[in-house]
Amino acid sequence: MKKLYDNVYEFTHPLIQHKITMLRDKNTGTNEFRAIVDELGMLMGYEALSDLELEDIEVETPIEKCKSPVIAGRKLAIVPILRAGLGLVSGILALVPTAKVGHIGLYRDEVTHEPHEYYCKLPSPIEERVILVTDPMIATGGSAIDAINLIKQRGGKKIKMIGIIGAPEGVKRLHEAHPDIEIYVGHMDRGLNENAYICPGLGDAGDRIFGTK
Repeated sequence: MKKLYDNVYEFTHPLIQHKITMLRDKNTGTNEFRAIVDELGMLMGYEALSDLELEDIEVETPIEKCKSPVIAGRKLAIVPILRAGLGLVSGILALVPTAKVGHIGLYRDEVTHEPHEYYCKLPSPIEERVILVTDPMIATGGSAIDAINLIKQRGGKKIKMIGIIGAPEGVKRLHEAHPDIEIYVGHMDRGLNENAYICPGLGDAGDRIFGTK
């Protein structure tokens, strides 16, 4: 993992980079695209959650009793930004099946490219959980900023953001708005075009995950 600047990281694992290249290919079909996003959720979640706090509990093995570590506290909350963020959830749940899942619904105005909220449901008590916000693309950063605003307004404190692809403009804007959160991207791309799409990017992640246009 490469630290780009304070609290902003780019994954360097070869498997992550390989799978991102497969996602970029315009010939990758819906079923394969969805499966690769799921795999990336697991790989990136594994990396991003390496600092989870542990506590020892007593267990009895077939041989003897011993102290052994488990994840401490209220465990994890996964909060996808609808709809594309859903694609990363099952991979992370495979790692932490006890995690609770919330949802934040935002849509992007086609003219201003700014996000608008239409749904927010978070696990309780959200303030006691490590919160992993998922969205495959961090483009302008607007959706991520608004989603994290909503989480903080409801008491969320320890927040991490995971995206497969990031644009420098959007990641910088997100970091400036929320310098206290950790931001993880699979790859930092060149930048945004006039339609606020990431270049070279991988197209519309939601459409490619769900097979819509």
